[in-house]
Amino acid sequence: MACGVVIITAMDSFLRYAREKQKDIITLIREFIECESPSDYAPGVNRFVDLMAARIRDIAKIRTYPGGEFGKHLRCEFRLPGGKKDGQILALGHSDTVWPLGTIRSMPFRQARGRLWGPGVLDMKAGLAFFIFAMRALRDLDTPVARRVLLQVNSDEEVRSVSSRALTEEAARASAAVLVLEPGTGLDGKLKTARKGVGDYAIVVRGVASHAGVDFSNGASAIVEMARQIERIAGFTQLDRGITVSPGVIRGGTRSNVVAAECRAEIDVRAPRDRDLKYLESNFSPLKTDDKRCRIEVSGRLSRPPMARSAGRARLFRMAKALSAGLGVALEESSTGGGSDGNFTAALGVPTLDGLGAVGEGAHALHESILINRIADRTALLAKLVAAI
Repeated sequence: MACGVVIITAMDSFLRYAREKQKDIITLIREFIECESPSDYAPGVNRFVDLMAARIRDIAKIRTYPGGEFGKHLRCEFRLPGGKKDGQILALGHSDTVWPLGTIRSMPFRQARGRLWGPGVLDMKAGLAFFIFAMRALRDLDTPVARRVLLQVNSDEEVRSVSSRALTEEAARASAAVLVLEPGTGLDGKLKTARKGVGDYAIVVRGVASHAGVDFSNGASAIVEMARQIERIAGFTQLDRGITVSPGVIRGGTRSNVVAAECRAEIDVRAPRDRDLKYLESNFSPLKTDDKRCRIEVSGRLSRPPMARSAGRARLFRMAKALSAGLGVALEESSTGGGSDGNFTAALGVPTLDGLGAVGEGAHALHESILINRIADRTALLAKLVAAI
């Protein structure tokens, strides 16, 4: 009973703190949004990393890691009250966004209709701001934390985390829990306790070029052959099993008067279970051309393993649900087809709770926005989770 009283009192304090600091949180979110950081523009990502480091240098030890062709990765260890004798907690976020450089001119930060708007506000710059202020709450309220707390911000999450995956997995293996600052699901802000695995297949068809008017019959169109293959590949989708196969990009040909010698397609695949990989492989591997004059090449893999529900994740969610109830919020869980860096940590068996960032809608869309009235409770929940784990 005494323990229950302490939790309720602490959570009231965190919520009050977050409400008092809400203007400051919004100011930080605006700074983050206006510092554009597209995945494919390393200088912009590096500027964002430097900005974020500058805003938390007073409360954290900062380290950066090279990201190859992408911007640098950021890792912060917070200086918090407590003994720090029981391992660590890893919080995960990303600095990169899907928005091209210059988007801020046509889609500026604004505060209207109870929301904050702007490129990357939901996915996921607000979540980063929430976590920073959650850590400030723990310090300012002198709340002891039993474990070390690391925040890792990857520069390439939106482009499959090629350079950051090993860094993420190394930190996760040393962690008792991973908290992922991706946005919640829907306007209720449901946490994400399951995610599909995500992969890409590349299909190349090589045909025979010829003049489309003079020598048509001696050509073998790679585009026509790819059209047949695309219809076949799209049929691999099995919605009842949660498996989706989506041809997303097709490129082929050189000129309209040339029978195309080559055509390429990029295919997105999503699958909720490890065993679904065999199904996908068994369908992609034996693809053959209908036109025997053409050749087909198939390559691909699952770049993010499925994040299936687990006992450890269930325990984390129950903890978050109880803590959130003390904040007056009825927290729910969800499954999603999108992937995150939490897929990697969950696949290692580390309890991972995802979707702890902002509540809103429109990720990757022109109406990307977050609910202002969910800033305080989300920030408070992050602080309380860190203290409770």
